[in-house]
Amino acid sequence: MGDTVYIDGSYGEGGGQILRTSLSLGAILGREVEINNIRTGRKDPGLSSQHLISAEAVAKITGGELIGAELGSQKIRLIPRNIKSGEYLFDVAEKRGSAGSTGMVFQTLAPILAFAKRESIVCIKGGTHTKWSPPIDYIREVFLPVVERTGFIGKIETVEWGWYPKGGGKIKGTISPIKELKSLDLIERGSLKSLTGLSVVSNLSLSIVGRQKNRVKMLLKDRGIDININIMKSPSKGKGTFVFILAEFENSLAGFSSLGERGKSAEKVADEAVVQFLAYYDSKACIDPYLSDQLILYMVLASGRSQFTCSKITRHLLTNIRTIQKFLPKGIKVNGKEGERGSVSVKGVGWKGKNE
Repeated sequence: MGDTVYIDGSYGEGGGQILRTSLSLGAILGREVEINNIRTGRKDPGLSSQHLISAEAVAKITGGELIGAELGSQKIRLIPRNIKSGEYLFDVAEKRGSAGSTGMVFQTLAPILAFAKRESIVCIKGGTHTKWSPPIDYIREVFLPVVERTGFIGKIETVEWGWYPKGGGKIKGTISPIKELKSLDLIERGSLKSLTGLSVVSNLSLSIVGRQKNRVKMLLKDRGIDININIMKSPSKGKGTFVFILAEFENSLAGFSSLGERGKSAEKVADEAVVQFLAYYDSKACIDPYLSDQLILYMVLASGRSQFTCSKITRHLLTNIRTIQKFLPKGIKVNGKEGERGSVSVKGVGWKGKNE
């Protein structure tokens, strides 16, 4: 599809999403891609463990060449070849102990392997519930069910929980081949069908999950909203607590979570998740702010016009759109200002893969 695509990794939000999106699209479209200034504004600039394993994994499943990829590198070049289905195992902590996000590695590989000829199984070791990344519960309960409306077929399960900062978890993902992605219409969310939650603890007092559960129920009761919350003691090498809220509407799903950490009370963990949910709920938008930037890649590859309303236009979303436009410059329109409710329309290219 042309010459090398050059990406400035310091643009906009300047985080790892620029790298992941560039790797995914480079592999799918068969374009060489060079990414410079990777995470230059971060406290630990360049490739961290999860970014490095993402890049190496993409090179492996495409039989491609990866230049400059090492911990701390701020410039890499991917020369992809054909996408190859198979059974893969990747370890985020292989080169340096890390609780890097297994979910983000999975999200990098999933759209690529969807254009392979046969089913693929991907096991990834590392963090399953970490800071600054979607928990596996969100990917399983929100992200995958929504992108499956495009025709994508994938599953993910948590084999063992891995908490930040220790990690040590494991996930297993399955991605089936597709011929083409379909458009999405996510303008109206419809009525709330159910609101459920999960309060989890590993290797800490079970009283914590009860306090988290009770706090969530109390805060939502004040708004006249009922929620059914399950409590869970999860298997893990580390210690951690977690609250997850899942909202199912007639035409949409949304998820909100918060992680515990030393010095943060169980009530504070619950408060954070509830505040996120209520901000989305009151916006009356169809999708939550976390899902919006994750859907764009699938929409631009799909056939036809996709559209959604989101509770907040984030810098993550705007940055991801700009990254995608370096590969596919036309067809994405944003209505609304950063930080406010808005909508996005995408005219997809109807990509059909040719691999193996």
